[in-house]
Amino acid sequence: MEHTEEIREHMEAPKDMKKQIWKTFWILFVLTVLNIAIYLKFLGTDSPIKNYVFITLSFAKAYFIIGTFMHLKLERKSLRYLIILPVIFILYLLIIALTEGSSISFLKYIYK
Repeated sequence: MEHTEEIREHMEAPKDMKKQIWKTFWILFVLTVLNIAIYLKFLGTDSPIKNYVFITLSFAKAYFIIGTFMHLKLERKSLRYLIILPVIFILYLLIIALTEGSSISFLKYIYK
């Protein structure tokens, strides 16, 4: 009997966690609305800034989702860094690829 009560207590989320989930929901909501607003502003343009903004906002939303809903904020710093640093490296490589791709496209346009 004591064991089931202990499990029940452990399963209930503390009020602090509920506040954190709602806070994360509103942050994600604002980031999504911002993402849509920027998309509508740059609609029909091929701006590289648009790509950088979308990628950055996507990674920001992923950070909040992983941190709150997958409880990464509760882990040790070494595990957090082990997960986050490769993502930052991939983001850096993505920015380099977009920059090189747009410069090659620009050079093809000039030398036509």
